[in-house]
Amino acid sequence: MLSKTFYFSNIGTGHPLWAILKPVRHQNLKILRMEITHIGIWASDLDAMKAFYTHYFKGISNDKYTNSIKKFESYFITFESGAKLELMRKESISKAKNKEEQVGIAHIAFSLGSKDEVILLTEQLRSDGIKIVGEPRTTGDGYFESVVLDVEGNRIELLA
Repeated sequence: MLSKTFYFSNIGTGHPLWAILKPVRHQNLKILRMEITHIGIWASDLDAMKAFYTHYFKGISNDKYTNSIKKFESYFITFESGAKLELMRKESISKAKNKEEQVGIAHIAFSLGSKDEVILLTEQLRSDGIKIVGEPRTTGDGYFESVVLDVEGNRIELLA
């Protein structure tokens, strides 16, 4: 039996989560494989978001799921790598007041394979009126990237 001790470097005994996490820190771990299956994004214009990710990033969409009781609808967009986005809309969810930067998911990154592809897609998005918030460049951590906003203002990194 594999036993693991979990260390939470940013959560000390005075942190509110300590009481919750302490009991699980020394339990036996039997996870064989773990992966993120999808990321969900709340959207105001579900069809525009679907069009953006299927057109520019070659995602494949399922049929729209609708739950009329909860007033919820969504699409799953699947990419060639197997990664998925769930685009969701619910009448009771509204836009964040400060979309620029806030606590939570900061961006989604797509690997395009080469610097030329990053530049090409950046220029295609620019010519189609998509806002570019970071011009193509080599970052301090060695990535070649540009940053664009999707149709709802979410940050998308294009990486080589």
